[in-house]
Amino acid sequence: MTDNAKAYRCARFQDSLAEGGARHWSIPSYHPQVNGQVERFNRTPLDEWAYVQPWPDNAARSAALDDWLHIYNHHRHHTAIDGPPIDRVNNLAGHYS
Repeated sequence: MTDNAKAYRCARFQDSLAEGGARHWSIPSYHPQVNGQVERFNRTPLDEWAYVQPWPDNAARSAALDDWLHIYNHHRHHTAIDGPPIDRVNNLAGHYS
């Protein structure tokens, strides 16, 4: 999710998202408060994973991402939902009901 800046509407950005299987959402026009939510979300991985320590190289930082995502989704308390996100998931992969 991004604001409506020209850089996010260009073909190169859209093609990059499509290659990764991602979908682009733009915040509603004239609703900048939504961008605050996006910015806060983006700050979390920066503060808790990407810049939490000096990494020797990008490969080492990338290797730590899976562990951080597990902590974020399974153990980190999220105030808005009063617990980790995994507690709100109904159908985990391989456990469909």
